[in-house]
Amino acid sequence: MDFIIRKMKKKDINQVQDVAWRTWHATYKDIIPLQIQDNFLKAAYSHKMLKSRLKNTHIFVSEVGGKVIGFANYSPVSDEGRLELAALYLYPEYQGNGVGSALLNAGIEQLTGVKEVTLSVEKNNVIGTTFYEAKGFEVTEELDDDFEGHMLKTVRMALKVG
Repeated sequence: MDFIIRKMKKKDINQVQDVAWRTWHATYKDIIPLQIQDNFLKAAYSHKMLKSRLKNTHIFVSEVGGKVIGFANYSPVSDEGRLELAALYLYPEYQGNGVGSALLNAGIEQLTGVKEVTLSVEKNNVIGTTFYEAKGFEVTEELDDDFEGHMLKTVRMALKVG
């Protein structure tokens, strides 16, 4: 499959929102109640919030035939070389084709000074935890997380780079 990875632009906001909504609903349908998902998505992926993320963080998109099919959102690299992967979402029908790996690598390779990538993932998100473990991430912490009144089992993971 031919795809490209590039930095997100303002014109991608609607497509990135669609990726977030569809991916969340597919991934968390049996983990997080739909109402709680929707409340989170409305806030976290509003136009205003995505414009702020574009300005203050690093977002890479994957594109096939001019259509955004996934994205990865990274924090700025800390003075210690730590990079937080805040989100990596990809339409379910494109998973398993190397696109997620390319989005992960974009942050590691294109941002300078990265020594460690950290992230949080829901323990019951088997697709996510399996993907990150396959990429060499190791569990650093497990905690209970109150997510808008719904308890989640959050797993913190880290990958040493270089």
